[in-house]
Amino acid sequence: MKLYGFAGTRSQRALWGLKEVDADFEFISVNLLEGEHKRPDYLRLNPAGKVPVLVDGDRVIPESAAIVLYLADKYPEKGLLPDDLDERAQVYRWTMFAVTELEQPLWRITRHSFIYPPDQRSPADIELARSDFKTMASILEKHLDGREFIVGNRLTVADCVTAYLIDWAGEVQLLDGFPRLRDYLERLYARPEAPQRIADARKAA
Repeated sequence: MKLYGFAGTRSQRALWGLKEVDADFEFISVNLLEGEHKRPDYLRLNPAGKVPVLVDGDRVIPESAAIVLYLADKYPEKGLLPDDLDERAQVYRWTMFAVTELEQPLWRITRHSFIYPPDQRSPADIELARSDFKTMASILEKHLDGREFIVGNRLTVADCVTAYLIDWAGEVQLLDGFPRLRDYLERLYARPEAPQRIADARKAA
């Protein structure tokens, strides 16, 4: 397998999944700062021009959450998706919650902070996004009361997808008032299979 990605991005999720299932893979850096994601050879893999992309034989899988779900299905013995249907449904629920309710406001903050040209950035939109994130994060904060993982008693896809977002939230100072999310973040990244934290990955790039 080959993982095309870039340090500090949602590629970290895919790296987490690959490490958790102990897969043999090659990491191929796609330097976003140098525009490598816009080159024709990369756009053939992902027309959206985003990272990461996993290539497994003839299978080409963009989207970080989809990659982790794929790995969970490919290596069922690793337990990233529970056998129990009720627990599996909860993994799907919290994975979708992460990519819709938590990730979207973080992405809005990032776009309006430095990705958009200065004349297209909106400080007001940043503040709205920060408020939206906190509202949704409070739901996960309450859910984690007495829990080590988001679903069940072991790490699942939901954790691989969500932990990266909590780290991202910390990068933009959004974890004040969320002690359980902070504890969850430290606990998850203490795992030997965890990828680098966002800040460390950027420094190492």
